[in-house]
Amino acid sequence: MNASTTRAALSRALFSAILLTSAACTPVQVLTHSVSQNEARVPAGRYDLDHDHCSITFDVDHFKYSRFTMRFDRRQGQLDWHEGGMDKSTVTVSIDAASVDTNVPLLDKMVKGDSMLDVERYPEIRFVSTRFERTGESRGTLTGDLTIRGVTQPVTLDVTFNGFSRDPLTKKGTLGFSADGQFSRAKFGLSTWYPAVGDDIHVRIQAEFDKTPAGA
Repeated sequence: MNASTTRAALSRALFSAILLTSAACTPVQVLTHSVSQNEARVPAGRYDLDHDHCSITFDVDHFKYSRFTMRFDRRQGQLDWHEGGMDKSTVTVSIDAASVDTNVPLLDKMVKGDSMLDVERYPEIRFVSTRFERTGESRGTLTGDLTIRGVTQPVTLDVTFNGFSRDPLTKKGTLGFSADGQFSRAKFGLSTWYPAVGDDIHVRIQAEFDKTPAGA
């Protein structure tokens, strides 16, 4: 057997070993996983925001060229799910304002400064739901009080309940949601750089909530 044939045989053997190991370690339910949008199947109780499976982004008009996007990397939240589904449930989300990430270090510093978010004086961005109105199966509008830079204003989000199931990896009951909405930054005292930077902020959210362990 020449060197080329030997290398090929070893490669095939290694690939086969990886496949066998992966098959042994990957639960079958991961491959066949599904979720249910039947809200009545979700156990009532508290669910905590999954930090690793959450995305909160703001985008804003930039000189009419594009919608410039920034994200917030540190956040926590609590969903209190009640019988009656989204109509009867409430959610609270807290964002670390200093975790804003524009992917431009100099701009991060400017956005955190006292002419914009002023994170030294107002370290928290907070949303507390107040009302839900159903617009269809597994969807509706969620209104809540949004606080930025110490100013609180009502904001409405279009929310879709993506589904519930027992997470095959964590073994926790998990719910998933998508949401988006918009608000005027001027209403929060954030008119800096207008009109070069637009007034309308578009919010996009993807979030998973895990069932809180008993006794937590």
